[in-house]
Amino acid sequence: MLTMIKERLIQLGIVLFLLSLVTFTLMKLAPGDPVFIILKADEVAATTADEEALRKELGLHQPLFIQYTDWLARLVQLDFGTSLINGKPVWQNMIERFPVTLELAAGSLFVMLAISIPLGMLAAKYEGKWLDHVSSILALLGASIPAFWLGLMLIYGFSYRLGWLPTMGTGSAAHLILPSITLGFGLAAIYARLLRAGILEVLAQEYIRTARARGVGEWRIMYKHALRAALIPVMTVFGSSAGSILAGSVIIETLFSWPGLGDMVIDAIFNRDYPVIQAYVMISGCLMVMVNLMIDLCYTWIDPRVRYRKGEMM
Repeated sequence: MLTMIKERLIQLGIVLFLLSLVTFTLMKLAPGDPVFIILKADEVAATTADEEALRKELGLHQPLFIQYTDWLARLVQLDFGTSLINGKPVWQNMIERFPVTLELAAGSLFVMLAISIPLGMLAAKYEGKWLDHVSSILALLGASIPAFWLGLMLIYGFSYRLGWLPTMGTGSAAHLILPSITLGFGLAAIYARLLRAGILEVLAQEYIRTARARGVGEWRIMYKHALRAALIPVMTVFGSSAGSILAGSVIIETLFSWPGLGDMVIDAIFNRDYPVIQAYVMISGCLMVMVNLMIDLCYTWIDPRVRYRKGEMM
């Protein structure tokens, strides 16, 4: 177990280094000049001398290699720099926004679990019947409907037509409902089908037939044996879905004016606020690796037969 954790931490360091290199390079290749954007925001006539002075103040006059090494040295010390737009430390900006994004992620995960687990279990138990067909239709809809379109339809139906829920902002549980459903529905439909397939595979095993022959109740078999075993492949896929939640939150936060990290990074992209964009990408990459590490550790809890030896799952 400890060996596996050490190896994953080493992988984390390598991934973050490569990610920092790619991110920095792409930021420099992207069109637009932050110096011009900052001076334009001041709404004053700027001379060439003003541009050069600001470029020197921001450190953008140095060679790219020097800029990268300076940024990387600060990054190792968890110093993400200062926002080029509002002049505040990037870390402070992200700390202010992170709880709001975490709230949205938790809400979407709740929606996903509340839909996918019952629906997947019912579809497996009643294979070939109407509940199974409903699950198939929902999975098709969840995979086909773009999140932004679903969000617009929810806003139109529940906010504009019925007036039940707010359309934007935060402040109450009601504000969280529509964004969470929008982000969680697509994942829920997909995981319901994955869970159904996993449960059906487990129910076909010999030890399940033995349990039935001993008189063990069907729902006890479903919960104690089939569900836990079927969660392993589902959790494996969930590791990659963490990226979908992060990417999806950017769209959803913009659509619902949700003041989280996604909304912040969209503003940073339009304003060429490089330190904010780079910090967001680096933290997202770190979260992806950490989520996958936590999922690997959860394997031993879900299925006691899973053990780690020399960094590999046995």
